[in-house]
Amino acid sequence: MIVWLASYPKSGNTWVRSIISSLLYTDDGIFNFNLLRQLDQFPEKKHFKNLITDFGNFNQIKKNWITAQDIINLDGKQKLLKTHQGKFTVDGDHFLDNTNTSGVIYVVRDPRVVVSSISNHYSISINQSLEFMLAPTIIGNSKSFEEEKSGLLTLIGKWNEHYRSWTRNKKNLLLIKYEDLISKPNEEMEKIIIYLKKYFQFETNEHKNKNIIKTTSFDSLKQMENENLFKEGVLNKETQSKVSFFNLGPENKWQNKLEEGIIKSIETNFFEEMKELNYL
Repeated sequence: MIVWLASYPKSGNTWVRSIISSLLYTDDGIFNFNLLRQLDQFPEKKHFKNLITDFGNFNQIKKNWITAQDIINLDGKQKLLKTHQGKFTVDGDHFLDNTNTSGVIYVVRDPRVVVSSISNHYSISINQSLEFMLAPTIIGNSKSFEEEKSGLLTLIGKWNEHYRSWTRNKKNLLLIKYEDLISKPNEEMEKIIIYLKKYFQFETNEHKNKNIIKTTSFDSLKQMENENLFKEGVLNKETQSKVSFFNLGPENKWQNKLEEGIIKSIETNFFEEMKELNYL
């Protein structure tokens, strides 16, 4: 059965994945990026290699979402998978079902911050980033948003639709706000520990937990990336230079970066969800 670690892009998924991998796969809580290999991503081409003939055909992919998960679960083991896919149903094809899924951890971040983080990640303008968040985007269907080497066409959807798709059903859902990870990391990690212990066996103690908080802090992750220890970054397609993945983190202040029109558009289009999350 699968516990999903889901989020809209650039919302803190890698940060939470770092915390979880340190909890599950270390004794001392000291994080390194090799631990991320323990937590697989879905969808990836390897999951569909015997199911479809055209990796650029989204129709083939969506028809095999559930079949691919059936195959993943053949070993009968509990596992955690990262995804940026929205929990959508497209033409009757469901992204997931209750047979394969046991729980969901959803990571959310203020969309006024996400818009500039996406701009940096994909080397696009803020206006293009806003269009990304307002459109039913499929990553991998254009030159601007190509899938990663092992990735697959992934339906992201609008920011608010993505959030709603994963959080509408509250059963076995753990909601983590990026901002809470910054302001009260110990409390948020304790929530993650309590949730994960429903599905996985692992040991924790005060020493291990302190090491996790220290070695998965933004500054620590940024330093490791600067030392070329992070292998999941992307290249600026124009300059072919590496884009900083851990770019600004807590210092990404939307009040100082966004024009009034961008702010108004985000707050208008996502008002209901932002109000619900206390962003407004």
